[in-house]
Amino acid sequence: MVKEHAMIEPFVDEQMREGVISYGVSSYGYDLRVGSSFKVFTNVYNVVVDPKHFDPKSLVDFETDVCIIPPNSFALAGSVEYFRIPRNVLTVCLGKSTYARCGIIVNVTPFEPEWEGHVTLEISNTTPLPAKIYANEGLAQVLFFESDEVCETSYKDKKGKYQAQRGVTLPRI
Repeated sequence: MVKEHAMIEPFVDEQMREGVISYGVSSYGYDLRVGSSFKVFTNVYNVVVDPKHFDPKSLVDFETDVCIIPPNSFALAGSVEYFRIPRNVLTVCLGKSTYARCGIIVNVTPFEPEWEGHVTLEISNTTPLPAKIYANEGLAQVLFFESDEVCETSYKDKKGKYQAQRGVTLPRI
């Protein structure tokens, strides 16, 4: 199905593990990689985080192989992979256990039927210590759920605001 629908690009058809946090095909899903562009929250400008009026000054941009997230802080990043979800598929994405065991929580909303784009990954460092995130290595696992029939209204039908997003995408209204 992945190749038939060009669901994941680039697609790694085996699990890569040697010397890296694993990525690629897993038992029942796909371990996506975090890219090298990060947006880390900062309090330099003392702005309020408001999802209806998001101020990009609350973030500092980094292009790096290793992102350090400050204690009790948060970062956004984009996936290496670009996803195209078929109309009869829904996904759930969960953080990998290697990071979770270090107090790093990854939150990603479901990929709805016919959504496509790079995944914007929300990464929380819940520890009182700085935390490292390794670019181009596994960060989260995507689980795919195939329905017996197609949905009545897809993300594409709704003209979703995050359709075909590239890189890290900030909140939109």
